[in-house]
Amino acid sequence: MASRNNVDRKGNRKGEGQYLLLPYFTLRHPAWRFLSGAALKLFLELCTRFNGGNNGKLILSHREAKKALGMGNSTIARAFEELQEKGFVKLIKKGHWYGRQANEWQITMHPIGDSKIPENDWMRWRPPEKTEVAPEMGPSDYFTTPPQEPCQL
Repeated sequence: MASRNNVDRKGNRKGEGQYLLLPYFTLRHPAWRFLSGAALKLFLELCTRFNGGNNGKLILSHREAKKALGMGNSTIARAFEELQEKGFVKLIKKGHWYGRQANEWQITMHPIGDSKIPENDWMRWRPPEKTEVAPEMGPSDYFTTPPQEPCQL
């Protein structure tokens, strides 16, 4: 049990900040498991900007992400694209370079505005079907191939 000195007037423990809830069904979903490392880091950085009421107005520029995560511009761009493709984030408002306004993002795992239900677009993502390029040849196939006729000049 926490001592009285570690609890504020509302009964909350001091020193504990916000946290990110990642349910097991999310962590086990193919969309989550197929995320690249860069996309995962970017998603977690975007989640740190969510305060419970600002979903759809999350601001994270490429420059801020580059500085915070230590990745290059093209890696950041690919990670944003991957997160959108898999349905974890949505671009709500496109930023402007000349107006010095960054993009505004929505995390689809959380409700937006007065809605109580999150969109969870990532739940509709499925991995691409595997296609076989060429049949595998085993070592015995090399010996059972019929001999070719010699070339005649």
